Amino acid sequence: MKKFIQKLTILGMALALVACGGKKEEEASVIKIGSVLPLTGGVAAFGQASKNGILLAQEEINKKGGINGKKVEIIFEDDEAKPASSASVTQKLINNDKVISIIGAVNSTCSIADGPIATQNKIPMITPVSTNPKVTTQGGEYVFRACFIDPFQGKILSKFAIEDLKAKKAAVLYDVGNDYSKGLAEFFEEAFKEAGGEVVASETYNTGDSDFNAQLTKISALKPEVLILTDYYNTVGLIAKQARAAGIDAVFLGGDGWDSPDLFNVGGEAINGGYFTNHYSPDDTASQVVEFKAAYEKKYNEVPSSYAVLAYDAANVLFAAIEQAGSTDGEKIKDSLKNIEYQAVTGKIKFDEDRNPIKGAVILKAKDGEQKFVKNVKL
Repeated sequence: MKKFIQKLTILGMALALVACGGKKEEEASVIKIGSVLPLTGGVAAFGQASKNGILLAQEEINKKGGINGKKVEIIFEDDEAKPASSASVTQKLINNDKVISIIGAVNSTCSIADGPIATQNKIPMITPVSTNPKVTTQGGEYVFRACFIDPFQGKILSKFAIEDLKAKKAAVLYDVGNDYSKGLAEFFEEAFKEAGGEVVASETYNTGDSDFNAQLTKISALKPEVLILTDYYNTVGLIAKQARAAGIDAVFLGGDGWDSPDLFNVGGEAINGGYFTNHYSPDDTASQVVEFKAAYEKKYNEVPSSYAVLAYDAANVLFAAIEQAGSTDGEKIKDSLKNIEYQAVTGKIKFDEDRNPIKGAVILKAKDGEQKFVKNVKL
C-alpha cells in the first residue's frame, strides 16, 4: 500500500509539472495587454466604442498570426470614468494580470491619474482620446497618445469661429472640475482673445450638475454670437436645450467630446446647427478610412465614432511598436514607440518630444441627427 501511495504521489507530481509547463508554454505564446475604459457611467458610449475599435484591431492582428508569432490577449477593465477607479484597475492590470502595456484611459482626468503609475512600473501606455496636455507631461516618458491635444483643438475652434462664422463675441460654459472641459475652454479663450475676439462671459458649473439656468441667464443678456460648450455629449445636450429655452440663439461650438449618437438623443433639435472639432470624418474617402469603416460596420452594424477609430489606431500603433521592438520588455517597447512612424486611419502618427502626434482635425456639423463633414483644418 505504501509503495502504491508513493507511486500515486510521483504520478501526481509529474502531472502537475506537465500542467504547469503547459500553462507556462501557453502564457509564453500570448501577449497580454490591458485596456482601461469607462464601460459604465456617464460616458459609457465612449468606452464601448473604444472597446469595439480595440477588439477589431485584436481580431485582425490575431488573424495574421499575432505579433512575432504570439497571440494578443486584451484584458479590459472598467474605470467608470472616475480617476480613483482608473488608478486602481491600472494597478490591478500591472500587478495581478502582468500586462506588458496599457491602452487607455479615455477621460483625461483618468489618464492623468494612470500615467505616473504606468511610468513608475515601466509599462508603456497609449491613450486613444485623452486630449489634455497634462496626460503626457505629468504622466512621464512611458505615456503616449493617438489624438491631437487641447491647445490645438482650442485654436481650431477659435479659427473656425472667427474666420468661418465671422464671430466677434463668444461666451464659454464649462465643467470646472473636469480637466478636459476646463482645459479646452481655457485654450479656446486664449486663442480667441489673441485673434481679436471678445469673450463676454466665462461661466462654470460642477461635474454632475443638470441645471444651468443661472449661468445661461447671464450669458443670454450678453448676446454672444457663439457659445462654447466643452463638455461631453450627455451634458452638452442638456445645456443646449436649456440655452435655447433661455432665449440664446448663438451658434454652439465644442470639441471631440460631442462625438456620440447620443448627443442627438439628449439634445434633440436644440443641438442642430452646432459645430465641433473631431479627429476624423466617416465621410472621408481616403482608402484607409473606407476600409476601416467597412470592417467596423460589418462587425458592429454601426458607423464608427472617433473614439472607435482612435482606439483602433492606438492599438495598432502599439502592436507595431511591440513587433518592431522584437520584445515584450517595457523599455524596449517605449523606445520603439518614440521612434515609430505609422500610417493610421486618422493620419500618419509620429510622436513629438512630449509623445503627442502631430495631426490635423476636421470640423463637423450637427444636423438632423447626423454629423455632417464641413472641412479639414490645419494650423
